[in-house]
Amino acid sequence: MIRKLPSLNAVRAFEAAARHVSFTEAAEELCVTHGAISREVALLEEWFGRPLFRRSSWQLTLTDAGRRYLPEVTAALDRLALASMYVLGQRSSTSLRVSAPPAFTMRWLIPRMSGFQRRRRDVEIRLMTSLERPNLQADLYDVAIRGAHEAMAADCGAARFMSEHILPVCHVDLLKGGALLEPKDIARHTIINYATESYPWHEWLQSAGVCEVRPANSLKFEQMYFALQAACEGLGIVLVPLFLVLDDIISGKLCAPFGPLGIKRRDYYASFATESDAYPLIATFCGWLEQEGCDTERSIEEWARSRGWNL
Repeated sequence: MIRKLPSLNAVRAFEAAARHVSFTEAAEELCVTHGAISREVALLEEWFGRPLFRRSSWQLTLTDAGRRYLPEVTAALDRLALASMYVLGQRSSTSLRVSAPPAFTMRWLIPRMSGFQRRRRDVEIRLMTSLERPNLQADLYDVAIRGAHEAMAADCGAARFMSEHILPVCHVDLLKGGALLEPKDIARHTIINYATESYPWHEWLQSAGVCEVRPANSLKFEQMYFALQAACEGLGIVLVPLFLVLDDIISGKLCAPFGPLGIKRRDYYASFATESDAYPLIATFCGWLEQEGCDTERSIEEWARSRGWNL
């Protein structure tokens, strides 16, 4: 089978620009000019026959196609870099096993992983997904990332690296005609549930003061990732962490119809065994998580302030 592939330089330019949401920062990372990034991205868009970015004089945002392409491209480039290290005889001398929830891994961790790989090219990150309570004594992984109200694993270290704010979101099309202006309007809509949700709808309805409201319909999925995808397709309203959907909200695809009403906060922790032989590397990885978490929280706070929200 002949593979139909775009230019690798164009893909690298797109991935860097999409990750930074900036042609200028992508140019600095790849040591080329702003114009070179712009040309390569334009070539890739021409190859696809559709835009990957929306450009304006004051903002650069990803299109739906660009958002879907980015995590796949980042993961593919990471795999290519690792494979190249093997061929060059530079196989990673150190590995770090990281366990994290599926949706968090797909939508937050993987898109940022290339940043850690550039910092520590000698380290091989082995990602595995799980929602089980951390059990570091089983020696299945070195770091367990979970969202919780407090550190989840007993007899181990834990680094809090990010806060999450859980709230209802939906496709902007559901707002048309004033069909979803206040919580009681949920009676005319579908709510989306998932088996792993940490904030069930009945709790949110109670916190919003409309516990008597019953939705017109409901959908249920096993994993948050699928529930979120259903919301992206306009199938209903879902309760998810804001940091997972902020880009979709900023781009105008999704919205938070009730603002911060009934929002629930919890934290993300990286748990680890303090006696682990990999502790120095674990500390480096946790430090990187804290930096990325701070960047994410800053972006959310700036966006929330622009909307007059108080998180």
